[in-house]
Amino acid sequence: MRSLHARFILSHVLPLLVVIPLVGIALTYLLETQVLLAGMSDELERQAYLVAEVAGYYPQIWFDPEQAQAFTDRVGERLNAQMMLIGADGILLASTDPDGEARIGQAVDVPGFDEALSTGRAIRVDYGERPGTGAAEALVPAYINAQPVGVIRLTDPLSSVYARFPRTRTFIVLVLAAGLAVGGLVGWLLASNLERPLRRATQAIGQMADGQPLAVLPEQGPQEIRQLLRAFNTLSGQLQSLEKARHRLLANLVHELGRPLGALLSVAQALGGGAAEDPALRQELLAGMEAEVRRTQRLLDDLTHLYDRTLGPLELDRQPVALRDWLVQVAAPWREAARDKALHWRSDLADLPTLTVDPDRLAQALGNVVSNAIKFTPPGGEVALEADVDEEDVWIRVRDSGPGIPAEELARIFAPFYRGVAGSRFPQGMGLGLSIAHDLVAAHGGRITVESTPGNGSTFTIWLPSRSE
Repeated sequence: MRSLHARFILSHVLPLLVVIPLVGIALTYLLETQVLLAGMSDELERQAYLVAEVAGYYPQIWFDPEQAQAFTDRVGERLNAQMMLIGADGILLASTDPDGEARIGQAVDVPGFDEALSTGRAIRVDYGERPGTGAAEALVPAYINAQPVGVIRLTDPLSSVYARFPRTRTFIVLVLAAGLAVGGLVGWLLASNLERPLRRATQAIGQMADGQPLAVLPEQGPQEIRQLLRAFNTLSGQLQSLEKARHRLLANLVHELGRPLGALLSVAQALGGGAAEDPALRQELLAGMEAEVRRTQRLLDDLTHLYDRTLGPLELDRQPVALRDWLVQVAAPWREAARDKALHWRSDLADLPTLTVDPDRLAQALGNVVSNAIKFTPPGGEVALEADVDEEDVWIRVRDSGPGIPAEELARIFAPFYRGVAGSRFPQGMGLGLSIAHDLVAAHGGRITVESTPGNGSTFTIWLPSRSE
């Protein structure tokens, strides 16, 4: 009984093993006592009436012991019961009972004899009604010319009754055995139906632990089992997504780190080859090196944030920040970056409250959003930075006139390593910027939303609770 399959079978079959035998015993008892025995008692009474009627046509049997015995023997051969002829004076005239033959010609004490003779009606004793007898009796008065001349007594011992029950009991036992067999088969099928999806899930988890490909299990069985399988499939899908993200991370790392390293190697070779002798060229090469190092540092910062995210909630260094002055300072480098790309920069900042925030973390979040807006807006387009406050929130909005984001991508752009179709045209970036911005804003108790229509640009809005003043 160590396996779940065996316990499932036992849980289904055990009630049948207990209930069906009890029902069988009760059914046999009721059938024998309330149906068969009662029916046989009725039949015994009808036979007694019939014998009494026939005896009325042979009046001499009540006066001649030899004819009485001959009549009793001839009729008793056709009866299953034992038969007695008792005269009106209580003398036993004839009997088919071997024990009663010794008392022929003697007065016998038969319960109910006087009552049957005086009332003229049958006296019946069913099986088990008279303790110690174990038999059924029927006493019917006999008449000649409307005068009672004696009593016909038929007795059917219980032993003879049970001799007629084996076929009935055998039938009941066979029916109960068939019920147990069908119940056991149904229990086995139900147990297998319950155990099969659990076994599949166990095997799939074992394969997962061994590093084999993850499988999607069919959601079958009872509701609870389907919920378990649905949860497993969800977990399997998430693990597959994480595995794909890991592969994308490695591929992006190779690409993102290979590009600046290759550029730095080229600059080093150029400087070693004599470019350092030209002050203008040397300065240009050094500026390029600095830009590549800064981009690499930003990549490392993103990876550091991703690692921190796996460790738990972000820790913020909160401090009071005058939001408008802070926005002016943070936006200055991005304004220059937009102008360097020939973009029109527009800023519209209202009077903003002082919030208790982590200025560096919030600047990182806003910088990721603005960086995306600048990166995806073609030259000649516009990037706008707006901020205001409503009843409950302070909002900072970044608009661009870029190509926009397809509707099917809007729900996934905040996922780590996700790069949309439009983003695939740009080699830089690992798909972490918006994910990091989302986490940083959420750590401040806020949220970030996006509205975009393909061909009409995108609008990202950072919402911060004004109660953090």
